[in-house]
Amino acid sequence: LSGNGPSGICLSYLLSGYTPYFKRHSHHPHPILQRKLEEAPEVSVLDQDLEYLSEGLEGRSHSPVALLFDTLQRPDTDFGGTAESVLTWWHEPDRAIPHLVLGRNAPGGAWHSIEGSMVTLSKGDWMGLPDLPFKEWLKQKRRGLRNNRATAEDIAQYYQHYVMKKGLQKNFRCGTVVTSVRKVSAESISNHTQKDLQEDSDSLWNSNEKSTEVFQVDGFFKTVEGDKEPFSIYAENVVLATGTYDNPTWLGVKGENLSYVHHQLSALEEAVKSNSVGIMSDPVLIVGAGLTAADAILFAHHCNIPVIHVFRRRVTDPGLIFNQLPKIMYPEYHKVHQMMKEQTAACAGPYECYISLPEHHVLSFGKDKKCILQDKNGCQKAYKISMALVLTGSNPNLSFLPNNGIDLAIDSDQPVSSKRNPIDVDPFTYECTQEKGLYALGPLAGDNFVRFVQGGALAAASSLVKKANKNPP
Repeated sequence: LSGNGPSGICLSYLLSGYTPYFKRHSHHPHPILQRKLEEAPEVSVLDQDLEYLSEGLEGRSHSPVALLFDTLQRPDTDFGGTAESVLTWWHEPDRAIPHLVLGRNAPGGAWHSIEGSMVTLSKGDWMGLPDLPFKEWLKQKRRGLRNNRATAEDIAQYYQHYVMKKGLQKNFRCGTVVTSVRKVSAESISNHTQKDLQEDSDSLWNSNEKSTEVFQVDGFFKTVEGDKEPFSIYAENVVLATGTYDNPTWLGVKGENLSYVHHQLSALEEAVKSNSVGIMSDPVLIVGAGLTAADAILFAHHCNIPVIHVFRRRVTDPGLIFNQLPKIMYPEYHKVHQMMKEQTAACAGPYECYISLPEHHVLSFGKDKKCILQDKNGCQKAYKISMALVLTGSNPNLSFLPNNGIDLAIDSDQPVSSKRNPIDVDPFTYECTQEKGLYALGPLAGDNFVRFVQGGALAAASSLVKKANKNPP
């Protein structure tokens, strides 16, 4: 498994012999699903037909298995209910499948890179992994959930605790960076002809139908001393769970590579800590109208730092995330949306230190820290700023795959993108349609919420368990 965020942790749990069964005498509010679950309570969910079980389920994800696993764990959560999970978990060590989870950071993936005090978009209960409710873990810390939501620091700690508590740490190798995943013929390994294979780049995946093929995973391990120790692993199956946090999107405008232009929220936090921006400084330019941009605005507002906020859409655009969030659950994002509406450059509103420029885009950044913006009518205006934060989303970094993984995407002419062009997977196994033995989970497969990435782990685990039973050791 490449990636040790929630998808990787959940899959490791399922591959370690932890097996979900329907809890006898429990009642699921969905009558058809209840009837199906009662048909074979002695057969684990992993061994059942996931397509049959998930048929007819509806919800906030496009993935049938994501909806299935979610509703088995949180039966009526979308209606504000707190019904207990209808699953019971048995540890069956003889069913475990040997695996390694490779990740750059501690278990939890990108959650360790997010400002610790940030509050999650999802309800805290939805951040939990199987058979260890997040709420219970928080209670042990003697803390409650703020407005039903959790901080990023809580979640990062919970994921680390989960790995220890469930005894998964022996499968995790942290501080590892994967540099290459490719198919090689099993013969070539014994014949030591990897070099020849690497030179043969005509066929991207080096397919050779005649012989048995395995994946060669190369990379390096960062030692405590800071050295890089190379490794090579051979595996029949590889699961990609590297998320989408690695490559922030660039605007592609002149001057974007200047030192005062940043693409991560952490740059603003660092600037505040080092006092390089403050109440008296020139405004910070924030580009983007998603939740990361909103987090930056809230952070700047909290520190009384002046902000110029630039975004391409209209404030009333239904595609804007703020127009899709319930006000009661998300008061702080509602506040940002209100600021965006009421505080445009055209009319001064009640919020000091903030100007909203809807339907504008950046033309260029100058060496003198002057930024040129253009509105929808083509009018240009220069603004003197202290720093710029371009927060318009991010893309996965798949440089370790042949052709950056583009051949695996739904549209194989475009780069992989979690929102626009995910990796093409079978919806009931999460195996790549273009490359057997390779699986993709989480944002890479278009599942962007922790709550729903677990279904992909269930699908992949079910597929891997069925493969292992077909080819017993």
